[in-house]
Amino acid sequence: MSAPLEPHIASRILLLREQRVMLDADLALLYGVETRVLVQAIKRNAARFPADFMFQLSAEEFANLRSQFVISSSGTGTSSGTSAGHGGRRYAPYAFTEQGVAMLSSVLSSERAVVINIEIMRTFVKVRTLASTHQDLAKQLSELQDKTESLAMSHDTFSRNTRAQLRQVFDALRELTTPPEQPKRPIGFVTPKDKPAKPTGTKAKAAGKKA
Repeated sequence: MSAPLEPHIASRILLLREQRVMLDADLALLYGVETRVLVQAIKRNAARFPADFMFQLSAEEFANLRSQFVISSSGTGTSSGTSAGHGGRRYAPYAFTEQGVAMLSSVLSSERAVVINIEIMRTFVKVRTLASTHQDLAKQLSELQDKTESLAMSHDTFSRNTRAQLRQVFDALRELTTPPEQPKRPIGFVTPKDKPAKPTGTKAKAAGKKA
């Protein structure tokens, strides 16, 4: 299960309020329940979800989220918490931190929820470790560049070309240590990509004359 699920889970982990979180709709999809069922279960057990476990997105955060992800027309809330039927969901989604996700298995009494939560916990750990590794590499690279430039300044034998080449090497290494950004998704219903319109009428005749 871990092989196919891990990339999907990792792509749904967002950074909000300087915390890595997952949204109610994405979790509901993984658990195999409707978003409203998940939210109702949480509200019945509100005492188990303090502010550092779960929070509801503000209007501004919700608007920013809607601008990045497709609004699904399925009504199942499967598009990063932004949908709830035609026209979008009526309330801002809830975001769950790693601790909040761990608590969810105690309010969803199903074997699937337990199994899925284990996979989510493993993915959270891997994402956190990967982010830490990138930060460490970036710091070490910056320190190495400072030392190299200091050495170059103290030795006249370093030509301008050599210094320029070193900068290019460091720039390339820095790009490699920077994790790629997730592509933003347009707002709207999922439709095939529009094909370029063929010239018609007057435009087509004008194009023919130019040819």
